[in-house]
Amino acid sequence: MGTWDIGHFDNDTAADFSGTLDDAAESERPGILREALLRVVGTDDYLDSDEAVEAVAAAALVAAQCPGGEAVTTPYGPDEPVPELPADLRMLAVEALDRTLKKPSELMELWDETDAGPAWRAGIAGLRKVLAEAGPPQG
Repeated sequence: MGTWDIGHFDNDTAADFSGTLDDAAESERPGILREALLRVVGTDDYLDSDEAVEAVAAAALVAAQCPGGEAVTTPYGPDEPVPELPADLRMLAVEALDRTLKKPSELMELWDETDAGPAWRAGIAGLRKVLAEAGPPQG
């Protein structure tokens, strides 16, 4: 994985994921995000870093639509707009972030081997906080 910084889109895999979203019809983008999150939530086995990176990027896009969420403004994020996302993706994104930080997780291990690991974890914690505070869907 080519990584140049700790941001949620600052690596080749996340940038490619953004390209996949841009290439998809607007109506398909929520489903692509859901699939990326479900792939991570659904594994108890060794979590591949590419799957975790895509889930983190998806979680960042979900969090961007939550109160207190930060817009994804990096040039490596999607160029095309992400439509309003279903509220149930918030808690799914929380679960995916939690799984990313649970052993066995290649992405977590890779970051923990670097000096930037604590800053990366802080970024994940910030996403999680925004998503958790937005809460599950009302109704």
